Amino acid sequence: MLLKYFYDKSLAHASYMVGCQRTGEAIVIDPSRSIEQYLDAATAEGLRITGSAETHIHADFVSGSRELADQVGAKLYLSDEGPSDWKYQFADKHSSQLVKDGDVIRVGKIKLEVMHTPGHTPEHISLVLTDEGGGANVPMGIFTGDFVFVGSIGRPDLLETAAGVVGSAEKGARQLYHSIERFKSLADHLQVWPAHGAGSACGKGLGAIPSSTVGYEKLFNPSLQYHDEQEFVDYILADQPETPFYFAVMKRVNKVGPELIRNLPEVRAVPPVDLAKTTRDQLVLDVRNSASFAQGHVSGSINVPSSSLVQWAGFFVDYNKPLYLLTDSDSIAVNLRSLRSIGIDNVQGYFDLKATDITKNFTETYPSESPQALAARIEDGSVRLLDVRAATEFNEGHIAGAEHRFLGKLLRELTQIDKTKPVVAQCLAGGRSAIAASILQKAGLNVINMTGGYNAWRSAGLPNHLEQVTTAGA
Repeated sequence: MLLKYFYDKSLAHASYMVGCQRTGEAIVIDPSRSIEQYLDAATAEGLRITGSAETHIHADFVSGSRELADQVGAKLYLSDEGPSDWKYQFADKHSSQLVKDGDVIRVGKIKLEVMHTPGHTPEHISLVLTDEGGGANVPMGIFTGDFVFVGSIGRPDLLETAAGVVGSAEKGARQLYHSIERFKSLADHLQVWPAHGAGSACGKGLGAIPSSTVGYEKLFNPSLQYHDEQEFVDYILADQPETPFYFAVMKRVNKVGPELIRNLPEVRAVPPVDLAKTTRDQLVLDVRNSASFAQGHVSGSINVPSSSLVQWAGFFVDYNKPLYLLTDSDSIAVNLRSLRSIGIDNVQGYFDLKATDITKNFTETYPSESPQALAARIEDGSVRLLDVRAATEFNEGHIAGAEHRFLGKLLRELTQIDKTKPVVAQCLAGGRSAIAASILQKAGLNVINMTGGYNAWRSAGLPNHLEQVTTAGA
């Protein structure tokens, strides 16, 4: 048997390929849309991908199951658990098998037993792996998807916060409690292979270690220490990360079935002469690093560095409207892959940074200043301080007088911000506040980015401006 691990750091997403070396067959668990990595790995190992399984309808990335079915004829194994509203609607377009609790998926000598583990989502399943060609013929591990992570569990509130299903958060939390009780009955030696690691918004406090064991999680996972259902519900619904707006889109896309990449239109370079007008009429994302953007950019563009596209573009992009990129011809493919991984397919064109005279459009700048230079003005109120970190970060400690405006919601809350004073954008280290500065400037505000953010403020020895806030059950 071959077990291969794949990890997309930008999405904190883990996927797996399990292969039977006796028969040459392989199955991919929770594949991403960029399937080349699986095809290359299978070729290198002398395997052919015959199946693709999903633990649930994902909310944070576009699944690659349809791509595998289209390109190599992989059979799809999809959950048939949960209510009618959360059934896969593309199963009949490909060779597929809808599975329920207790069903078995076989790939050569590999056995995957379906275990219904609702809570994160109603249809969620986990897959218990047995290598029947390995001699022992007992289960060796479990693919838990977004059910059990290393040091955490999947959040149960996404259907409510992302898809608007009122009341589903508490219902999901109670389902999750009972799913955990079932997980605890598994043998301690079973390895745990989750679909996400640290940084994912699908849970809180995820560990960075790629795998664990059932026994270890039973001992040390905080979410598995509750023996009272209501106490667990209160715990799991508190202090969850902000839900990215695009999660609602991903739920729909992965339920209905994502468009095949080969059917998407070609993204071509747009003449530089159209840049200023396009930026006035449409959303243009400048994917350069923030330092370059601050020194000169097109008025009205938003800066989301290439390394942050997956994390932040889904908050700002209207999936129903055209999007344009300011990048270069060498990087367009990488940037498109990032955007398409979260379903942003409506990219109508890009402006090539290498084009002649393109920099003539870079007529706007914004300043960056240190905490020391800004401290007096923040204290006397001559500038308005916006802390754009997550609410949990803000509540753990922030600069006195700061107004909390989470970066992901900033574009939607611009009308609520006072424009009569200069605005200082601040985050933890200066990266997110630079993105915020571009959004605020696009809205016509006089903006300053605080270099180094909250970390630099504290390091500068400005304790009189710190507030430690403790929240209980919030």
